[in-house]
Amino acid sequence: MEDTLTLAEAIDDLVSAEDFLDYFEVPYDPAVVQVNRLHILQRFHDYLARQAPNLPPEEGAQRGIYRLWLERAYLDFVHSDSLTEKVFAVFQNVPQPGGGMSSFVSLDKVFR
Repeated sequence: MEDTLTLAEAIDDLVSAEDFLDYFEVPYDPAVVQVNRLHILQRFHDYLARQAPNLPPEEGAQRGIYRLWLERAYLDFVHSDSLTEKVFAVFQNVPQPGGGMSSFVSLDKVFR
């Protein structure tokens, strides 16, 4: 069956990490996704955000790039874990001047 949706339309219909991985035909271990689904999607988003200015205009090429970055985001969590990867700001500890660490996240960063 031929996909008649544009890439943007297809992505709008995807709701879970499994949906994205299935759509882009990235093989995955459900146990890895179960534990890291939000981290995988955030990492995928971060990779794409950095690549956005360099994306080719052709949708077929864009699909290939999306698949590549989704697979890389997934593999990041196959070979590591969420505490090591520190995808979300809450995991990014910062040394405090008086000693100790803080993972404080200001509201302006939360609502970006």
